[in-house]
Amino acid sequence: MYTRCLLLLLLKTCSYVGCNPTIGDVVVDRYSIPKLCPREVKSGDHVRYHYNVTFQDGKTFDSSYERGAASVGQTGQGRLIAGIDKGIQGMCVNERRKVTVPPHLAYGSLGAGDVVPPDTTLVFDLMLLDMWNMADLVVTETLSTPLDCKRSVKRTDFVRYHFNGTLLDGTPFDSSYNKGQTHDSLVGEGWLIKGMDEGLLGMCVGETRHIIIPPFLAYGQKGSGKEIPPHATLVFDVLLVDLHNPKDDITVDNQVVPESCPRKSVAGDYIRYHYNGTFLNGLTFDTSYQRNNTYNTYIGMGYVIEGMDKGLQGVCIGERRRVILPPHMAYGEQGAGKDIPGSAVLVFDIHVVDFHNPKDTVEIQVTHKPEVCNVTSDVDDLIHYHYNCSLLDGTRLFSSSDDDNLQDTVLGADKVIDGLDESLRGMCVGERRTVIVPPHLGHGEKGATGVPGSAVLRFELELVDLQKGVPEGYLFVWVEDAPLELFQALDVNKNGEVPIEEFGAFIMLQVAEGKGRMKPGMDPEEIIADMFRNQDRNKDGVIVAEELKLKVEEDKERMHEEL
Repeated sequence: MYTRCLLLLLLKTCSYVGCNPTIGDVVVDRYSIPKLCPREVKSGDHVRYHYNVTFQDGKTFDSSYERGAASVGQTGQGRLIAGIDKGIQGMCVNERRKVTVPPHLAYGSLGAGDVVPPDTTLVFDLMLLDMWNMADLVVTETLSTPLDCKRSVKRTDFVRYHFNGTLLDGTPFDSSYNKGQTHDSLVGEGWLIKGMDEGLLGMCVGETRHIIIPPFLAYGQKGSGKEIPPHATLVFDVLLVDLHNPKDDITVDNQVVPESCPRKSVAGDYIRYHYNGTFLNGLTFDTSYQRNNTYNTYIGMGYVIEGMDKGLQGVCIGERRRVILPPHMAYGEQGAGKDIPGSAVLVFDIHVVDFHNPKDTVEIQVTHKPEVCNVTSDVDDLIHYHYNCSLLDGTRLFSSSDDDNLQDTVLGADKVIDGLDESLRGMCVGERRTVIVPPHLGHGEKGATGVPGSAVLRFELELVDLQKGVPEGYLFVWVEDAPLELFQALDVNKNGEVPIEEFGAFIMLQVAEGKGRMKPGMDPEEIIADMFRNQDRNKDGVIVAEELKLKVEEDKERMHEEL
């Protein structure tokens, strides 16, 4: 009696997993049990299973495998034959068991037509594929989540995600990875099955989730195509790649603004900037740094995508900022080439190198001016100056101190860039200036050796020496009025002829007394020789009164002849 009670106790306390129970008169042989069994069949559950049915002699009379469709039923509701209803209790998905059903729990004394004789014991070989209950909810498990999550999925958001999809028994039915593209959809708008609409809510970009969706929140009793059978629970492993809302504007973040910002960019400005372009998951799709060239463009005029056009306005030179662009303000549903997929949110980390407006003039700031300044530089003057040249971000380009030599130029002679020529005018000897030269007054769109295209230049200037010049085409000009009787003044010995010696001595005397000025930067002897040749019209080595003419008079005669 004690032994019998102990046996009954063992049968009652034996769980389904790990033992072969006898349920009523049903004999169960659990010959293949999965290692993981998070859930067992209980009364009221719906099940989907394959089976082979044989008589005790091993002869098969029915098989779901041969029909190519699993059997579906609900336990505990009298919808299955009693023996199977009992024998399937406690099964795990992917479990295989042999269930021996006596006649009174199968087709009884009547049998089943010509197929099952009366009073026949049946042997069912079962494999459980799926189970669910109408009270089931979508089950989500977060497998990994990013450290920073400023925004999560809500209804009406548009998402891009990768997934692997399997049935509950592990059979794969679809994968975005195999297709090489994300699945893109609105959430909560009926574009997705109800369970996925629910399972994606609250996800962060970069998060991975395990989502289990019961059949009635998936494809239900119809299934989907050949891959998803009717009444199938679906399991998704999801990685959220991207997230935005169709109502989003650009987002400006992580701003680092320089202390001094006298001017901010506006529509119509031309800007040079470096950038790193990434997706929301941090994957880089483009960067200007690798090309070692800034990106240069007009802003507010449609030359770049809408979001960048807007995000580059209101910046300071030297500013760094992050601009996040929703796809409808970037490359939209079509994307761009192979690198940017459709409906992608883009993140640009930008560094503004400089900007200017085509209407800009040279900006001049006088940093030092001597107390005494009797003369200032002007067109045709020969000047000597020191300079430092840099970009607006501080990058040093050139300096007169590099070779410890002063620079010299004749103003207005097209010897230096227009902006520098203009900046060097009106200066006193000893004066210092800081000058900003826009590219259209500098080296233009093409740049120059060592100077990037469309670069705004910063010059630090100091005027060291100044020699007043003469107009273009002149070698000598009178500071005061020329003598009324110029030939008599030249003809010192009054012999009616002026050789080059007399001519040269006279010109040098005028310069020494401040009455005249020779063209600076040229050898005085060369100037005198050139001037003498111009007046010695018959080339006999002397100038006579009839040959002598001032250049002003020659210019008037030439203009008269041209008219």
